[in-house]
Amino acid sequence: MRNRLETGDAALRANAECFCFTLDRELLARKLETETGSEGFGIRLAGSHPYLFANSPVFLAPDSMNAMKAVVAAVEMATALPPFRAAVLEWAPQIAADDFGPVGALMGYDFHLTEAGPVLIEVNTNAGGAFLNAALARAQRACCFETAKAVRPDETVLAFEERIGSMFASEWKRQGRSGKPSVVAIVDDEPDAQFLHPEFLLAKTALERQGIQALILDPRALTRSASGLSFDGLHIDLVYNRLVDFAFKHPDHASLRSAYLKGLVVVTPNPHVHALYADKRNLSLLSDSLLLTQWELPLDAVNVLDAAVPQTTIVTAENAETLWADRRNLFFKPAGGYGSKATYSGAKLTRKVWTHVTAGGYIAQTYAPPSIRRVERDGEVLEMKVDVRLYTYDGTVLLTAARLYRGQTTNMRTPGGGFAPVLEIAR
Repeated sequence: MRNRLETGDAALRANAECFCFTLDRELLARKLETETGSEGFGIRLAGSHPYLFANSPVFLAPDSMNAMKAVVAAVEMATALPPFRAAVLEWAPQIAADDFGPVGALMGYDFHLTEAGPVLIEVNTNAGGAFLNAALARAQRACCFETAKAVRPDETVLAFEERIGSMFASEWKRQGRSGKPSVVAIVDDEPDAQFLHPEFLLAKTALERQGIQALILDPRALTRSASGLSFDGLHIDLVYNRLVDFAFKHPDHASLRSAYLKGLVVVTPNPHVHALYADKRNLSLLSDSLLLTQWELPLDAVNVLDAAVPQTTIVTAENAETLWADRRNLFFKPAGGYGSKATYSGAKLTRKVWTHVTAGGYIAQTYAPPSIRRVERDGEVLEMKVDVRLYTYDGTVLLTAARLYRGQTTNMRTPGGGFAPVLEIAR
């Protein structure tokens, strides 16, 4: 780090030396109240989620941003290849076989920023936090760091709601509908109890400002009919799916599953999109340059993925001993995992946990350490780990945000951590 600081890497230097508090929490509270139409919402959120938002931004070099966008484009190209699709559908559940047209609302591409450049850690189809981060970005004060003297929402943030409306209209049309959906259901299990329930409220009001009626619903509240899905007699046109039951296997999701399979309701993201992008086993294909070349992915895209996707292997009984021997250099994730649940650093892996990992359904990924953002809290300088997330739709970046944390995984419960805006600064 010292050499890069001395040579003038402005983003790295800012992340190490800038302790500005740019978040205006009073302004954020007012914006959250305005955007949800709920008096006192911002104050209540601060009390229930004290570490949801970090006080300081994360700085990013334009070259890093461009490199991450190139990775998104390369992944999109790879997932469009017929051999790639055939390969991932081989291990996907049967419900994922049918392609109804949608390409997935608010995808999340997660990166670590390493010395060699951005590294793609995973892709998520139910990426949370976009609406919260849009509000966060609009509640920032100027920064004292000499290369980033002002903080202004860029065009991406300012146009976020309009793009959200266009995104859902596009998903609607991709499934053969005309116009735009009249009623959207934001669906998750026990949504009122979800940690990111505040985001559902922001999504609801954002959609309603775009002229779309929105409801926040538990899937058990959905009624199946000959025409599709309804709630209390109101027909549901589109489901914004936040469930982590990616194949709709649970009995509580039977009505949603049935209507989806019949094509009677537009669901985004859906099981097909999850199979193409978010199954962690897909990373074993995206990190295989030889295979991608054989499948005729353009060489430029092959090279981008070769540099950015850590070597990933599906854990089997045959390679278990080899992976155990190299475990300190690996990170283990369940193929259908989400929210960093049941993930393990190989350096801390026990034999007992290893038995669970080798029982099936895990991938081993070459460990790429996150970058560090130094922040100040109560007079103490803390070193926080950084994940950068690109929220995308159909390969286009809608919003960029970071997550600051300590420990093994992001959890939004770290003092000094939470969602943070990303500021690009040049050398």
